[in-house]
Amino acid sequence: MVRVLKEAMAQALVPYYAFAGEILSNSLGEAELLCNNRGVDFLEAYADVKLQDLNLYNPDESIEGKLAPTRKHGVLSVQVTELKCGGIVVACTFDHRIADAYSTNMFLVSWAEMAQSKPLSVIPSFRRSLLNPRHPGSYALSLDHMYVPISALPPPKVPQPGADPLISRLYYVTAEKLSLLQTLATSKSSSYKRTKLESLSAFLWKIVAKSAHMENANQKICKMSVVVDGRKRLSSGDEDMTTAMASYFGNVLSFPFGEKIVNDLKEKPLSWVGDEVHDFLEAAMTKEHFLGLIDWVEAHRPEPAALNMCCSGNSDGPGFMVSSGQRFPVTKVDFGWGKPALGSYHFPWGAEVGYVMPMPSPTVDGDWVVYMHLLKAQIELIETEAADIFSPLTADHLNLLNAD
Repeated sequence: MVRVLKEAMAQALVPYYAFAGEILSNSLGEAELLCNNRGVDFLEAYADVKLQDLNLYNPDESIEGKLAPTRKHGVLSVQVTELKCGGIVVACTFDHRIADAYSTNMFLVSWAEMAQSKPLSVIPSFRRSLLNPRHPGSYALSLDHMYVPISALPPPKVPQPGADPLISRLYYVTAEKLSLLQTLATSKSSSYKRTKLESLSAFLWKIVAKSAHMENANQKICKMSVVVDGRKRLSSGDEDMTTAMASYFGNVLSFPFGEKIVNDLKEKPLSWVGDEVHDFLEAAMTKEHFLGLIDWVEAHRPEPAALNMCCSGNSDGPGFMVSSGQRFPVTKVDFGWGKPALGSYHFPWGAEVGYVMPMPSPTVDGDWVVYMHLLKAQIELIETEAADIFSPLTADHLNLLNAD
């Protein structure tokens, strides 16, 4: 199996040559990708454990530092671990500056297609001209609040002894529970039902706000960002642009966020929070928003920027980010020996705010697997107050209990 994966990887890297390069700095100090065919670090390992015995609920224990590689050089690192039961775990670590999850998903599907000697269903596009800035450029002032040049960042916070750590957990959420959250998150005055992602985000925003226990916590600001993919927004009904952006490899993301007083999030109904989530998302789900973002980046080059809500010192209350992994093509990543029992992201990204990513269940249509990387106290509160919504992920959810 490992030989098949290696050979297919070598073939997949031909069209996805960006993953075989390395990142250098140009004369202005900007990160640039050198496509020099450096290759990918490919690790082989063995674990004396059966797939059904892995602690899927706690990836900090079972995945981090064991089944997932640490990327030291290059853009992409891969680790293939054979298990006692004969199964394998394929884990990839990539540099987010080069590719977003959409791009990596394309690569995973192509890798699997190569392993089965199938023609590629998608050929990646590297047409950077699709994201050229306008002349003259223009952008909304709201982008100055969303992104911050590195030179404008406040001093980093001094780590406090005994500070609450960020931990990672995986949960299972049924379609029935998601539908219930949708109903509760949709106000009677709304013309449309809130999406599942909006509803789940709103629900978690309330709980994270409730976790604030600092002095005058009720008057602090709690922030939440929801990642938006700009591929469809930039296409805006243009058939040629839609086709081009559908295969675009790179980063086409924006990070709008909302900020509300903790007490309002705690006391107001979920439908009010759902409206707030919808409002700050709606402003970023347009072609003009992404064209403005391209112009904003160009106007601030060569200085790099950071997300406002992730900057140390910029938020006096709790905050976290939600990114949808619903397009994770878990059932399409079949290397020739069956569909995966589980496909998941693991993203302990090192920022001071948390990260949540829901993904489709590989076993039941409509159910979700939800990855959370939050403060320990926030996780504990979620498990106390929403145990009926979030079930710790087990082998039973994946029909693995009878696996050999």
